[in-house]
Amino acid sequence: MKTGGRKATILVVEDDQHLLEGIRDILELDGYNVQIAQNGVEALAVLQGQSGPPDLIVSDIMMPQMDGVELFKTVRQQPQWLNIPFIFLTAKGERNDIYKGLRLGVDDYIVKPYDPTDLLVKIEGRLLRQKAIADAHIESLSQLKRQILTILNHEFRTPLTFVVAYSDMLNNADANGLNETDVLSYLKGVSAGADRLRNLIENFILLVEMETGDAQKTFEWRRCPIYSLDDLFSAARARVKALQDGTYPLIIQIAGDVPVFVGDAEYLTIAIGHLLSNAVKFSPPGKPITLGADASDSHIHIWVRDEGRGIPAAELEHIWEVFYQVDRTQYEDQGAGAGLAIVRGVAQLHNGMVNVTSVVGEGSTFTISLPIEKPVV
Repeated sequence: MKTGGRKATILVVEDDQHLLEGIRDILELDGYNVQIAQNGVEALAVLQGQSGPPDLIVSDIMMPQMDGVELFKTVRQQPQWLNIPFIFLTAKGERNDIYKGLRLGVDDYIVKPYDPTDLLVKIEGRLLRQKAIADAHIESLSQLKRQILTILNHEFRTPLTFVVAYSDMLNNADANGLNETDVLSYLKGVSAGADRLRNLIENFILLVEMETGDAQKTFEWRRCPIYSLDDLFSAARARVKALQDGTYPLIIQIAGDVPVFVGDAEYLTIAIGHLLSNAVKFSPPGKPITLGADASDSHIHIWVRDEGRGIPAAELEHIWEVFYQVDRTQYEDQGAGAGLAIVRGVAQLHNGMVNVTSVVGEGSTFTISLPIEKPVV
């Protein structure tokens, strides 16, 4: 079998010389490159002496110096070998070996004495599965690259164009005959472009922190009792310019039974701000936006409701994905598609969840549900 246009390489580890040579001959006749070792120590030497890992390992379990189980554990501890498919050879009736291997996460097993066809079919099946996983990973990375390039091309270039163009005009204010009103207008343009760039960069940084686990560490040391949702909501509202200038009326609804709870006020402010910003993007000017909270079932529910264009049912499962936007080619909404991914990430930091209900043409309601953790007195 070929992998990526070349013959697949199989490492066979078996202490019985005759059996080892028999497996090697079968695999070579079927078109594989074969490497051999008689125990785990020799197998590790083969692995370390190669420029690249084999495509699959077939290993006996009972061997001197280092058995198959220890070899498997050692291989799985090395990042460069982590994804190599691993098949155990086990003696007939040694079911405990089979169970042990499966618990460890071995990919498959073959019982000795083996049937050559069974051996070849299992190896081919594992290689095909590995290739399918690799192809899916490559496609996922390619899609991510395309999304990032789209973001860089539009979301970063647009504000940069404003900043550079307005700055050039301001630098040549005398030549362009600018009056005070023009200067103030261009300064606002520079400020708006800079703010948009800052927000994009902050979102990317936060997404990376969530992916690497740094956000979890920050959450653990920063979490504290949250006594007032009013303060939280005010801080979130201040992050959305369209709510400050009155373009969109904001209605606040906080139920009287919302208790004090433990959380990260800064992360929650960011998440709520993204929900409010999302509501603004999807609503026509003048339509009210409602920000509310209540408590039930040992959870606090923070929700944002808009009366905008709504989201098609087929899109609802995708909107929490990083860089995803509904009908991006049709609607030129500002943003990189990072906001709802951040909202979900913040909810998960709090061991909470997110939910959305939407009707096309009527609007959407986004909800963050957080388990109520009472502060320690």
